[in-house]
Amino acid sequence: MLDRLLKPVHRWVWSDPNRRGRKLLRFSETEAAGGRDLARAAELTRDPSLRRLYLRHAGDEARHAVLFRLRGRALLAALPRGREALEANWLAPGERGLDDLHVAGESEGMLLAFLHLSEKAAAHRFAAYQEVLDCDPETRDVFARVLEDEAFHMSYTRKQLARIAPRQQGLRLWQGRLDRWWKAYLRLAVALASVLGGVMLAAQYFLVLPLFALLAKRALRHEGAGLRPVRAPSPLSSQY
Repeated sequence: MLDRLLKPVHRWVWSDPNRRGRKLLRFSETEAAGGRDLARAAELTRDPSLRRLYLRHAGDEARHAVLFRLRGRALLAALPRGREALEANWLAPGERGLDDLHVAGESEGMLLAFLHLSEKAAAHRFAAYQEVLDCDPETRDVFARVLEDEAFHMSYTRKQLARIAPRQQGLRLWQGRLDRWWKAYLRLAVALASVLGGVMLAAQYFLVLPLFALLAKRALRHEGAGLRPVRAPSPLSSQY
């Protein structure tokens, strides 16, 4: 629902080719990192079915990384050099992979819940981005291909969660939601602290430093011209 309400903002974010290319490269990095985490999960699990699904999922993430990277590079290569644009990552965050989840320290149920929620959120975002990319059919087709895999990822993670933890699946999903909300709060807090820090530094630069400069000028008026005699040196009769 939030992505639907922000559709005009998404349209503005994705309207700039430079910003579009840079965001696709960032998505590529996220997908590649998610693929590595899934490969690690496949290595650690003792469930043959999950191992096979994790490996397929990891392969999908690696393929998505290639698709995003190739399209992002193509967009940036077609632009004149030296052009910069605000990426607006907070307005169009894309997929966050496992969101810094420690794969080795999580149970199968929690890992599947995190994966399901992450893939579901990514599918909604990618679908919203696809709708505003009328200006770039090739990038829209990239998102369409990725969304086909996201539907499978959402489906298998939910089914496997019901198989692994039939009585605790609801609890695991709520734990995953709470953890994602907490991490979203931390990201917001860090961003807000960065903005407030910039405001404070700007206030010191434009308000406090001019005050010290004014005081220094006033003190300079009381200084005499030329050199001033220093205090007579003490006799060298002691160490001090």
